[in-house]
Amino acid sequence: MNRAASIFGLVLSLVFACVVGCDKGTNSGPPATQPGGGAPAASLRIAVIPKGTTHIYWKTVRMGAEAAAKDLGVEVVWKGPVKENDRADQISMVEQFTTEGVSGIVLAPLDADGLVSPVQEAAAKNIPVSIIDSSLNGTVGKDYVSYVATNNHQAGFNGGEELAKLLNNKGKVVLLRYQAGSASTDQREAGFLEAIARHPDITIISSNQMGGATTDLAKTVALNMLDTLKQADGIFCPNESTTLGMLGALEDGQLAGKVKFVGFDATPALVDALKNKEINELIAQDPYKMGYEGVKQCVNAIRKQPVDQNVDTGSAVVTVENVDTPAIQKVLGK
Repeated sequence: MNRAASIFGLVLSLVFACVVGCDKGTNSGPPATQPGGGAPAASLRIAVIPKGTTHIYWKTVRMGAEAAAKDLGVEVVWKGPVKENDRADQISMVEQFTTEGVSGIVLAPLDADGLVSPVQEAAAKNIPVSIIDSSLNGTVGKDYVSYVATNNHQAGFNGGEELAKLLNNKGKVVLLRYQAGSASTDQREAGFLEAIARHPDITIISSNQMGGATTDLAKTVALNMLDTLKQADGIFCPNESTTLGMLGALEDGQLAGKVKFVGFDATPALVDALKNKEINELIAQDPYKMGYEGVKQCVNAIRKQPVDQNVDTGSAVVTVENVDTPAIQKVLGK
């Protein structure tokens, strides 16, 4: 019995020593902070709110945002409206995350005016906001810390110039718009119209139709325009959903490949249509870089590190001839 008691006591001592040792190892010092001071890395929670969560474009933005979170040692919470026309839902999300007290917000505003007040409320509570993709009618450096996006006016202008070139500077063209209040597409449409105005032998026969927030709706609108489309020599669409919707309508109307078509964004389905010569050219953005830089600039603001107030993520003209080149493949995230 004495020997058994001694062994039992030894085991208890070893277990106690292990527990104490493990506890000391886990709590051997205070949580590490990031360079420049500020909150511990693990405590930073960044809400990323896209315009919508359906389009491939936004899925690529998410990939970039999550890559930045991994590199910077922060947490990203991804949440956005299902459709790109639910302004009330997006406003509610910004307000919800502000109330929760997240560390920062990365936002692609659905409405350049409607999201101003929620963003200002976040700023008033010392929650930095990075604006991505589409501009906000506030003041960078005051209402939000950074604007990360394509130069949308220039990209639309490039689209107009490319279509004019395809038409040898003459003919009839159609612009299928996106939806009112979206600053990014408003700017692309304005850039396109400015470019076309420089070519007096090109006539715009339709520029007042809006495709709306979904591919299905854009296709319906385009199908209702078939009589006009049959007269057109060229077409321009300013985003993924309008380009896909127009493509579907042209296919149904047996017009695909018979009219010069410049679209926007370069998702796999659109690149396939380009290779099949149903689309002549695509204006491609860099959504991965947009997501990455949006999170990066927000985290820099939190950590009191230098912030780039305006980040142009660039755009490129994608053609059948250059789609497989390393430069374009990089833009496409390959």
